[in-house]
Amino acid sequence: MQYLWAFLVGGALCAIGQLLIDLTKLTPARILVAYVVSGVILGAVGLYQPLVDFAGAGASVPLTGFGNLLAKGMRKAVEDDGLLGIFTGGFTACSAGVTAAMIFALAVSLIFNRTDRTRQE
Repeated sequence: MQYLWAFLVGGALCAIGQLLIDLTKLTPARILVAYVVSGVILGAVGLYQPLVDFAGAGASVPLTGFGNLLAKGMRKAVEDDGLLGIFTGGFTACSAGVTAAMIFALAVSLIFNRTDRTRQE
């Protein structure tokens, strides 16, 4: 049942993004920023964590989950370090995920050859 809820919640977040792309004049970059900011806001007021507890990866993997992670990291760092935590908490909280993404991107770029589709030979 846990997999079903993760699929449905993650799919709903993706469907909302697709509807925003199709029905509005928002650019994908602005939609991505809106997702991160909404995750920060919902995480800051304590509404996003119950969704993560309910849906697991369906709520923590999308960009709203990244925003929630930033808010959670800043909140913890402010409790531990005071106002300096505003500047360090987000970096500390998301450093493992960002580092993993960079390492996997480097590995994939070394394994596969880039093809230029615009060039005609």
